[in-house]
Amino acid sequence: MEAGEMKERPILFSAPMVRAILAGTKTQTRRAVKPQPEVSEQGNLCGAWLSRPLGGLLLPKVGDIAMHCPYGKPGDRLWVREAFRFLNSFDADSPAAIGVKCISAGYPKPWAPIQYKADGNRDNWLAVCTPPADMPTPGKLRPGIHMPRWASRILLEVTAVRVERLHDISQADCIAEGATGGHGSIAGYPYAATPDEHYRRIWEQINGAGAWDVNPWVWVIEFRSVQS
Repeated sequence: MEAGEMKERPILFSAPMVRAILAGTKTQTRRAVKPQPEVSEQGNLCGAWLSRPLGGLLLPKVGDIAMHCPYGKPGDRLWVREAFRFLNSFDADSPAAIGVKCISAGYPKPWAPIQYKADGNRDNWLAVCTPPADMPTPGKLRPGIHMPRWASRILLEVTAVRVERLHDISQADCIAEGATGGHGSIAGYPYAATPDEHYRRIWEQINGAGAWDVNPWVWVIEFRSVQS
């Protein structure tokens, strides 16, 4: 990749986080570094981890070691993958097969009526019906990991990248993660959760019970929404 060339990459978000992005309240995301840096009891990075090749895009550092960020550098873009549905008549077709059918039918690019799980919003729905006729029926729920680029509705521009430990997150960063806290932010919690309590619950819902206590090294990706 030439210096200064912008690159697009996919990134997966859960429905609550998609809603926060759409509302403009989420401008950061944290993702565990893989593999995790190996740290000795003295807090130093271990040689076994340092010897692993980290070629490619070099961004932040842990200690004096440059890290390779799989989410890109400032100026790069991330297109959001989220859970979705096509029409039920497409349930037997993969997204790739639908794309091929579109091109074969003479369309300049793939498309399909799509409904997004996060907010129920529908794109291209009126293209296949004429109100007040009955609306087509949404099909099976498809995981976001299977969303093709052409079906994505959210495009983000990376504005900053850094590496830190998960527990280093500040209250302001929790809010920028979409974890605003308050009554009702944690199901069944009788009190008004603080932003850090809310974010801890989100992290464990995504990464599993006890994942917060591990305190992994994480990529912190800051972003802003742009026109797709």
